Amino acid sequence: MAEFELSSVEKAVKGHLPKALELSRSLREHPELPDQEFESSRKMVEILKEAGFEVTYPYAGYETAFHALFDNGDGPEVAILTEYDALPEIGHGCGHNLHGSLSILTGLALKDLKDSYKGKLHVIGTPAEEENGAKIGMAAQGIFDNMSLAMMMHSWSGGKCRADMDALSLRCYLVEFYGQAAHAVAAPWEGRSALAAARKFLDLIDARRECFTPDVHVNSIVVDGGKAPNIIPDYVKLRMEFRTATMKSMGAVDEMVKKCADGAALALDCAVKFTTVFEFADMVRNMALEEEVVRQFESFGMPTTGVEAASGSSDVGNVSYRCPAIQPLLAITDEDYALHTAAFRDATALPQAEQAMEKGACILALMALKIFNDEAFRNRVYAEFQEQVEKRR
Repeated sequence: MAEFELSSVEKAVKGHLPKALELSRSLREHPELPDQEFESSRKMVEILKEAGFEVTYPYAGYETAFHALFDNGDGPEVAILTEYDALPEIGHGCGHNLHGSLSILTGLALKDLKDSYKGKLHVIGTPAEEENGAKIGMAAQGIFDNMSLAMMMHSWSGGKCRADMDALSLRCYLVEFYGQAAHAVAAPWEGRSALAAARKFLDLIDARRECFTPDVHVNSIVVDGGKAPNIIPDYVKLRMEFRTATMKSMGAVDEMVKKCADGAALALDCAVKFTTVFEFADMVRNMALEEEVVRQFESFGMPTTGVEAASGSSDVGNVSYRCPAIQPLLAITDEDYALHTAAFRDATALPQAEQAMEKGACILALMALKIFNDEAFRNRVYAEFQEQVEKRR
């Protein structure tokens, strides 16, 4: 990137930085839970409308989602993804207030830089990342299919940034067992215990654990375990999540889980029903994008370390199956803080975190400009995207 272009990006970002910092502070002080981000999304929409974006709100069937478009002529399409939901009790313990505002800042800067590129810029508000992930439904609707790049940064700590966030695929079920109610003392023989079937189902899952591959994780809770101890439960509901390294490997675990459920139901003369709540895909990583992000981090004096093995899930993975996508981890402090904690929430207010936001927005803007203007790079990124997706089929 030419020195002139770099200075222009830094100037554009700095011009909108006070507004982005105010937004981040406001979100932190007024956190909203997944799918309830009415005030958070409204604030972002107002900022984007004021800047001249064409805004659709609500969007894609989600009350708190939005789509802000800046049509700058024929050319590639780039999406900046924006998160803003918080966690129960601890608020923005995942840093969405900071990196959501960073995405808005990036969009505002790129709007100012309109003379530097041709193409369409999308800033997309994606609610409920902490629960059912609006990016999942958006990806299924084809919203990202024509994008040359979709990206965001995620808040991180520990002094070193990472080029991308790897992710496991995840499937969430409601598992319902149906039996026959009866008095637990007067006539238990007339009952068929849905609770006993659910317990044996979980026992069978545990019996299979010693043969799991290292990437497989199965976790469950009992949502409804019966009404009273003196009644044989005729209905029990579990919520279950399981993770695997890729969507491709998910099928084998899915089959195993359902065999365990069917076996338990059969043994206890019950019926069982599975309802899929949502599916997070694994992350389709793109080395061309990751190498460029590392170069940009280092040019801004931000140390990097390698991408760690996946230990969680993100709905950005679903986007990565539809277009080239990347989610770098932005170190907002030198000290280590665990995500989903009050300490991390408070760290997003530190001066170092706000300085990191400014640099992160510059890097995302430079990545967008490279996609818009460098056809050879854009083609290399897309070719690798196609190759990696094909490997997962």
